Amino acid sequence: MKTIDELMAYLHRLDVTLWVDGDRLRYRIPRQSLTPTLRAELAERKHEIITFLRQANLATRSHLPPIQPVPRNQELPLSFAQQRLWFLAQLADKSAPYNEFIGLNIKGSLTIAVLAQSMKAIIQRHEILRTTFPEKNGTPFQAIAPSHTVFIPLIDLQSLSADKEQWHEVQRLGIKQNQQPFDLVNGPLLRTSLLRLGKVETERGTLVPNHVLLLTVHHIIGDGWSMGNFIRELSTLYEAFSQEKPSPLPPLPIQYADFAAWQRQWLSGEVLEQQVNYWKQQLAEAPALLELPTDHPRPPVQLFQGTTCSLQLSTELSAQLKALSQQTGSTLFMTLLSAFASLLARYTGSEDIVIGSPIANRTQSQIESLIGFFVNTLVLRIELSGNPTFEELLKRVKQVALDAYAHQDIPFEQLVEELQPERNLSHTPLFQVMFVLQNAPIGDFELSGLTLAPVERESVIAKFDLTLSLEETAEGLKGTLEYNTELFERATIERLSAHFKTLLTSLVTNPVKRVFELPLLSEAERHQLLFEWNNTQTDYPKEKCLHQLFEAQVEKTPDAIAVVFEDQQLTYQALNARANQLAHYLQTLGVKPEVLVGICVERSLEMIIGLLGILKAGGAYVPLDPSYPQERLAFMLEDSQVQVLLTLHKLIDFINKNKIDKRIVCLDTDWEILSKAGSNNLASNVQADNLAYVIYTSGSTGQPKGTLLTHQGLVNYLSWATQTYAVAEGQGAPVHSSVGFDATITSLYSPLLVGQKVLLLPEQQEIEELSAVLRSNSHFSLVKLTPAHLEVLSQLLPGDEMANQTNALIIGGEALTAQHISVWQTHAPETRLINEYGPTESVVGCCVYEVPATKTHSPHSHLVPIGRPIANTQLYILDQNIQPTPIGVPGELHIGGAGVARGYLNRPNLTQEKFIPNPFSDAPDARLYKTGDLARYLPDGNIEYLGRIDNQVKIRGFRIELGEIEAVLAQHNSVQENVVIVHEASKTDKRLVAFVVGNEGPVIDNTELRGFIKERLPDYMIPSAFVLLEAMPLTPNGKIDLRALSQLSVSQEPLSTETFVEPRTPVEELLAGIWANVLGIERVGIHDNFFERGGHSLLATQVMSRIRETFSVELPLRHLFESPTVASLSEHIMTQKRPPPTNHSSNDREKIVL
Repeated sequence: MKTIDELMAYLHRLDVTLWVDGDRLRYRIPRQSLTPTLRAELAERKHEIITFLRQANLATRSHLPPIQPVPRNQELPLSFAQQRLWFLAQLADKSAPYNEFIGLNIKGSLTIAVLAQSMKAIIQRHEILRTTFPEKNGTPFQAIAPSHTVFIPLIDLQSLSADKEQWHEVQRLGIKQNQQPFDLVNGPLLRTSLLRLGKVETERGTLVPNHVLLLTVHHIIGDGWSMGNFIRELSTLYEAFSQEKPSPLPPLPIQYADFAAWQRQWLSGEVLEQQVNYWKQQLAEAPALLELPTDHPRPPVQLFQGTTCSLQLSTELSAQLKALSQQTGSTLFMTLLSAFASLLARYTGSEDIVIGSPIANRTQSQIESLIGFFVNTLVLRIELSGNPTFEELLKRVKQVALDAYAHQDIPFEQLVEELQPERNLSHTPLFQVMFVLQNAPIGDFELSGLTLAPVERESVIAKFDLTLSLEETAEGLKGTLEYNTELFERATIERLSAHFKTLLTSLVTNPVKRVFELPLLSEAERHQLLFEWNNTQTDYPKEKCLHQLFEAQVEKTPDAIAVVFEDQQLTYQALNARANQLAHYLQTLGVKPEVLVGICVERSLEMIIGLLGILKAGGAYVPLDPSYPQERLAFMLEDSQVQVLLTLHKLIDFINKNKIDKRIVCLDTDWEILSKAGSNNLASNVQADNLAYVIYTSGSTGQPKGTLLTHQGLVNYLSWATQTYAVAEGQGAPVHSSVGFDATITSLYSPLLVGQKVLLLPEQQEIEELSAVLRSNSHFSLVKLTPAHLEVLSQLLPGDEMANQTNALIIGGEALTAQHISVWQTHAPETRLINEYGPTESVVGCCVYEVPATKTHSPHSHLVPIGRPIANTQLYILDQNIQPTPIGVPGELHIGGAGVARGYLNRPNLTQEKFIPNPFSDAPDARLYKTGDLARYLPDGNIEYLGRIDNQVKIRGFRIELGEIEAVLAQHNSVQENVVIVHEASKTDKRLVAFVVGNEGPVIDNTELRGFIKERLPDYMIPSAFVLLEAMPLTPNGKIDLRALSQLSVSQEPLSTETFVEPRTPVEELLAGIWANVLGIERVGIHDNFFERGGHSLLATQVMSRIRETFSVELPLRHLFESPTVASLSEHIMTQKRPPPTNHSSNDREKIVL
């Protein structure tokens, strides 16, 4: 069956006139053409034809004035589409993203002279093939040559023996020809090659010659439809000329230049205003960039490197899609577009999707047979808010498409100029993803003794981030996904293709299901994500409590040193006895299971005695760091309602100052009383599901919240940690962080379960103390610290003293980057580097990644992955509808398993919000903790942490990952450490600010940093200011204090809107004068942004033309986009020299002269 486009083209050739009268289809048709078959087809496809006519707006185009020839004795303007493409060609410099290519396999006895004659006739017939584009004062015009001599190299490939080798060379030569840029000023803009292959066998078994014709034109003189016209005319002319007949083609009444002049005249005034108003309203506040998850960071300048991945739908699925289209009163295009938008929404998490789609734009019969650049691009904005059913979405898309068709006259290029989106060289304006349903595929042609068939070729260019092209075939819908290889790996696109098929299959069977709930994953993928990668079930003493495991170790190593603080130490037996004495006393004070006991002490032997004593008594401890502000401590005590508070005598004044009305026990001065209690192990009736501790963490309300953790989760983590980190193989661990920081649990308790010692470091200068003990040949089992502390430690510890000091560095609490660990990989390669992830709500750690000795980080990111779940833990990356996201697609990380906290103290609503039922578990009461962290699976099953969901930064419509900027800054040789934050001067004024610590102190030049980052990131990711610091402020837990950074004063360069700065040099003065003249304004300051002062692409080319004339330099147009101020652009002028003339080498291959 013909596609709708093929049917309409066929009816046009039969001279059938169609129009819509209400809901009726009317037609006028020559009697001889109205066969019973055609009548039946018109009746059967009536609705489809009506929809097509309305889409194309053909029924209302009688108002269009006819196109008339214009005189050639004048400078002929470019069409709007040509003007934009000409501008892009200047911007792209020497790349060739806008070439149109086709290869034709010609089987049979080809007469090359006749082929040459046919091509010459086509070139003479279509002026556009003889057109070049010189400029005058920065404005291009069409120059039509009276004739053109085109050379066709004839390349003989018969020397390549194997057929496969010949076709490989065909592909290589095709790619090479298509990649070669054109000279728009001097031309020619059409390039051909003829390849001679070995003879090929026909169906009759005879051998015939075999050739491939490679044809490339610049898009500015032709589009896909034009290539079809070219091949059809070539076939017609070759057939005639081979029989020595004249050309049967009728003369062309108009040429492309006539259309361009007509378009300029017609599309103005009220017509233009009406079209522009619609699109301004339709695209108001549309997202500037579709944030598809990429495998590589977006480069600052788009280079259009790409390739394709094939896609084939079964005949059954293709038929179901057509049937659904008919049932819903839509077209196949609308159905496929809706499905594609659904896929993109699921991949991006966005409900506002903008997709480009080409339209032939040949709605007037006068231009159907012309060669030229007519194709237009419609910007289709699709809203998926409210999670509609697919049928509801299809209705929305249908309306969007029909409205777009009704306003299709304004060229995309003109739309860009009218809307003036933010200039950015890293991506295309308005949309970055294209959808194409091919309506004019070039088929095979049978001539006398010849067969012409298109050659499939491999693409190496991607005009957009992603383009889905489909066409109907006898085998079903098939097509390609063209993608930018600077952004995506092939495996990612192959997965996306498979997910599209799964989505299509599910929506045709259940179109009333909501789009964000339709399956994307195959059953195998779903099983892998939910079960295979969560297969962590491991035996552990789940009925035991922490203190019971410690008591068992006391029996094994009673005389071993358990804990050391300064010049004091306790053996396992002594520590156990003192903890027992405290526990007996606490029980007399009413401490039992589920009773909370506060402990406000500094690091000391009393601290560890206190913690174990509380647990042995059956209670749960609430750590209260004496370094916390009094207001915070007062809130924690009030909220937790602890009845007993353990402390030290030296802190008693601090506690009394807070008027704490609790039973206070001083672990040092009250010890005479405590020592009278029994020292034997005691029964407390505490169970594994009872509370072990409550740790307070920051809350979104400004007040901290207490997280309730049980013995079972704690024992699971420590059992796993002691084995995984091989804690028994070493000399214990130092403790340098607060007991109020749950990461301390690893180094505080794991040594005590395997007979090793805990070294408690003094409170003051804790990292300096850690550095000192690491110099003492300590050979620890592990050292646990944050990335920020690791950064400081790396500066304090000489490289030659890093090796053999600890078996492992366990790093957690913040995102870990390659920069953090690189010095340790260099100087201590035998030290295990382990990235441990886990919020307080999952007992210290729930996910772990050990950095391989040969690799610093994930190839997809600057971040070190957080790895895989630990024992008896499940991790799920889910979207907002609790559906698992595909590999590579971000979602919220959810945690299940033994370590999940009970909830939050006195916060039932928050507990219900953050701890939800586990839909993937059969276990009763199984729950998931919603972390609020953004993560994604890597292809190898490791998880990559991407940041906090509530910290997603969006500036001027661009979603920005701050970590990506930090990673680039970290590459600068003089940058030791950096943090990027968002500074909000007001609700509407958000700016990026980078805080930097230099390797040698704050001596880095701001301008140097800005230039460095500008070479590597898009403009919208460049910080507005760089603040140089001596050191990063840290929280008591060793994390970077972002709140303190946000309160620092920001020293920023004056913006042009606030301060006018006169030109300082002759070059700046001349350049400012050029800008003022072109922009039509009185004065220009050196910090004024060209585009913010009213500049656009056409004016930009005029500026560059004036610069060329004034300064005798050749600057690429992109320099103005990269350096849009007088101050920055003048630097390019000062350093640029005119390039030497190019020496063109002669081509010694055989040529056919036309």
